Amino acid sequence: MSRKSSARFKCCLKCRLLLQSQANICPNCKSDNFSFDWSGLVVVFDPENSAIAKMLKITKPGKYAIKCR
Repeated sequence: MSRKSSARFKCCLKCRLLLQSQANICPNCKSDNFSFDWSGLVVVFDPENSAIAKMLKITKPGKYAIKCR
């Protein structure tokens, strides 16, 4: 994902969930630490049956960054 399009979303530094830029609290882990510097995107629909979700330690459905700096 290019840097231009990633400016619309920010990444939670704790769980890597992607949120709209105006969000203040992560609904997934309740953290307030975010970064606009992220890369890669994975959308998880069924974390219990997803090998990718297990590898990335994702337990809830949603859009996640692969790398969050």
